[in-house]
Amino acid sequence: MAAFRRSFLAALVNARELQRWRSRARQVTAAPLSALRGQRSQARALRAELDHLIHVADSRLGLPAIGSTAFPVPHGTDWSWRPQAWRGPLAQSGLTSVRSGEQLGEELTLFHDCATSELTLRQLRNRRESDLAPYALRMDVFGFDGSFLSLVVNLPEAALDGLSRRHLIRLDPMVQIEKPLEIFARLNIKHGPNTEQLVRELPLHEADRMVEFDLAYTNINEKRIERAWIDLIFERPQMNEVTLRDLTVSRRLRAEL
Repeated sequence: MAAFRRSFLAALVNARELQRWRSRARQVTAAPLSALRGQRSQARALRAELDHLIHVADSRLGLPAIGSTAFPVPHGTDWSWRPQAWRGPLAQSGLTSVRSGEQLGEELTLFHDCATSELTLRQLRNRRESDLAPYALRMDVFGFDGSFLSLVVNLPEAALDGLSRRHLIRLDPMVQIEKPLEIFARLNIKHGPNTEQLVRELPLHEADRMVEFDLAYTNINEKRIERAWIDLIFERPQMNEVTLRDLTVSRRLRAEL
């Protein structure tokens, strides 16, 4: 009963406040200048607060929710991860004329050998109902005079905890491209002085675009694993727009034979 009363009183106050400002708006052409100055100051202060409320509310109510880590994983998954660039807002939302080795956030680095960079990389909000990731990453490539372009995703330490040659590491990217190109994913695992590499081409023309890396085909020293990262390698990317709507990584143990 008390909650209903508070809700009713709040609605009544809001209605009266709206009526007051509606009345002021109707009388603005005839209001004395002395009163108009005060009303203008009040209206500007109110508008700033309302704009902030609307901005935050739109962000929170838009699909999907910021910070979401929800995505489907195979049975038996013992670790899964969505990088921050697809999970929440970055302090710096974009880069232009990206230099080789320049970072976007703490997990992403772009490498190339262009003499002149005509590359942009920026984070944008996902708003489609089909999207699971709150954010997307868009790369625009105009002129390209180099021989390689790769986006490096550094895997967190949690991905290495208990990692063994019995594991399968799965990459699930959701990619949109303006025109056809080839994208390869390369898993790199540094163990001691050595680095093991496994390469897979992303099946962009298939409904399920995931790739898996079977660590049984590596010679990793499980006791000396130091770090791991994934390169997304773009072949002949000039005059193209690539949007990574989502990118997730997971791992599971291979079934015993």
